[in-house]
Amino acid sequence: MTRLFVAAAFGVLLQAAPAQPPAAAVAPPSFDYDTTKPLDIKVPPGAAIVQEFTYTQLDGSANTATWVTPNGRGGAARPAILFLHWYEPPRPTSNRTEFLAEAVELAETARVSSMLIDTPWSAEQWFPGRDAAKDYEFTVQMTKNVRRALDVLLAKEPGLDRSHIAIVGHDFGAMWGALATAADPRVTHFVYMAGTRSFTDWYLFTPKKEGAEKDAFVAKLAPLDPIAALSRISPRPVLLQFGTKDAFVKSDAATAMAEAVGGPKTVKTYEFEHELTFQARRDRIAWLQEQFRIR
Repeated sequence: MTRLFVAAAFGVLLQAAPAQPPAAAVAPPSFDYDTTKPLDIKVPPGAAIVQEFTYTQLDGSANTATWVTPNGRGGAARPAILFLHWYEPPRPTSNRTEFLAEAVELAETARVSSMLIDTPWSAEQWFPGRDAAKDYEFTVQMTKNVRRALDVLLAKEPGLDRSHIAIVGHDFGAMWGALATAADPRVTHFVYMAGTRSFTDWYLFTPKKEGAEKDAFVAKLAPLDPIAALSRISPRPVLLQFGTKDAFVKSDAATAMAEAVGGPKTVKTYEFEHELTFQARRDRIAWLQEQFRIR
């Protein structure tokens, strides 16, 4: 009833309202300007330069990477970092962009150059779609691909400070980073973020294996266990970061990996899940700056 009343009253008002004459057209203002004025574009000396490029991997395929470096070529030789991202689809950071903001900050505040690479796990369907029969061969080849990326990092900017070359890895990136660091003396510092003890811990999510088949699989991949690689990194410094609520890396696994590192190490834990926290990022940057002797 109320709606009908309002509608009827509104109709009366419309009928009673006198017709208004059309408003006079108003010309728009001019948007012309002096096009001869110089643009005078300047990049602040401390700003980061971000560049996407490709390089050839060992199998001949092209891989995409992001290079982040301070603006300007002057000054002392600078440290460099190879970043290896996590696998957490469909999260938008489940690719080389995970560390982009971190790399930019390090370039601008600490004059560090960084390389962030695509990996097979940049693709959302990589894990369920992989050829599980070749997990061993793939793990070996991926370790070589990480070392190949180090070749590119050192060639991309000649004159880097080779006494300060780090790998920072998260999740699968941490695990392959551990294997590459243990095998490659060019890496002087390593950050291990929320990786697990053995690739089989996660490979066995799918496809499932049981009994003798599982035992044989675990034994075959045992030489590739990241926990074993961590024990071979000494005396190079290692930062380990774990979440106490991580469903993929339990506290006993985190403790075992920390204990496996025999050389200089810093262990940080956070009341968070597998992603870790913003504080973990602040601690990571502070640790790298301290190790690189950047003040």
